[in-house]
Amino acid sequence: MPLLSPAAVVIKVSDLNRRVRVLLENQFETLWVGGELSGVKNVASGHWYFCLKDADAEVQCVMYRSRAQFLEFRPENGQQVEVRARVTLYEPRGTYQLTVEEVRKAGLGPLYEAFEKLKAKLQADGLFAPERKRPLPRFPRRIGIVTSPAAAALRDVLTTLSRRAPRVPVVIYPAQVQGEAAAAQIARAIRAANAHDHVDVLIVCRGGGSLEDLWAFNEEIVARAVFESRLPVVSGVGHETDFSICDFVADVRAATPTAAAALASPDRVALAEAVAALRRRLNRDITRIVERGVQRLDHAARRLLTPAERLERNRERLAQLGRRLRIAAQRDHQARDTRVHALAPRLKRALPLREHEHRVARLRTALSHLDPTRVLSRGYSIVRDGEGRVRVSSKGLAAGDALDIMFSEGGAAVKVAKPR
Repeated sequence: MPLLSPAAVVIKVSDLNRRVRVLLENQFETLWVGGELSGVKNVASGHWYFCLKDADAEVQCVMYRSRAQFLEFRPENGQQVEVRARVTLYEPRGTYQLTVEEVRKAGLGPLYEAFEKLKAKLQADGLFAPERKRPLPRFPRRIGIVTSPAAAALRDVLTTLSRRAPRVPVVIYPAQVQGEAAAAQIARAIRAANAHDHVDVLIVCRGGGSLEDLWAFNEEIVARAVFESRLPVVSGVGHETDFSICDFVADVRAATPTAAAALASPDRVALAEAVAALRRRLNRDITRIVERGVQRLDHAARRLLTPAERLERNRERLAQLGRRLRIAAQRDHQARDTRVHALAPRLKRALPLREHEHRVARLRTALSHLDPTRVLSRGYSIVRDGEGRVRVSSKGLAAGDALDIMFSEGGAAVKVAKPR
């Protein structure tokens, strides 16, 4: 048994398979491979496993669920297909295989090439420019539909429109949506809708199908008609995974005809709910405003006085002012009397005694005449009415009138029981 040289390196099988896989993946770019399907299996995980073969060879293939969910048809044994795939190696078994990203029926290659060529041309001409796309009217008066009257898509669109906007009229512009004459008829119907000016938005739609079935919507004549349309156009062609030239040119692309109807029409239920929400909000605001106004009114009412209350308050204030006036008069008289007594010694020194006494006597007599309390002290009193005027007569008095009486000492507020 020969001995291994020190320079020999032993690697594991897994390392070898990993190196081979990296080598294959780096050597080959993603490429299209054509052949016949055999051994097709769709497992529970959603992955597809099959063999792609021709008369001389075969290769194992896998298409994972993330890609398989976009298949436009169900793969079956014996079908001639073309797959877009990456060359790789399944390391656990060391088997060479293709990881498939897309499957199409054989013979569609020229159509895809024509599709991509026209798409590039129209994009260069500015037909796909985002800035030229117009918003859809929020509340269209009428909705136009370009499709075949016999298409199932039309029934789906009409059902959706009747549910969402039953009061919005619908105008149908009939056209074939499949076949050699379809593209010209679709373009003519789009131009007719613009010429008639009966609708505010236009839905161009048909149901799903193969690339050949949908080819009318990939024709340049249709793309130009959509581009020249004065009406906003919603394109609802095929299923969610289908894309057409019409989708790229239209103002809005919808995944399905039903979705196109939803985009072009207002949602009656949603609008009703929005109106109901606004009504509830308005009611809350009105209630809050009314409650705030009631509170302000109650507060103002508590501060508001009746005429009788205001008169009573004024009467009390007048009586209080009368008492303050009497007290002030008494204080003024006392102050004058005190000043006179203080000046008396000075007068005695400044005048002869007889003349001084005579002047003092005269001053006393004069002061006594001015002193209202001297009159009051003899049993008289001063009577004022509610307005503070001195009353010298009972004329004009009525039962219940308020009077204020000032005595030599103190006073009293009275009411007239019976004038005499």
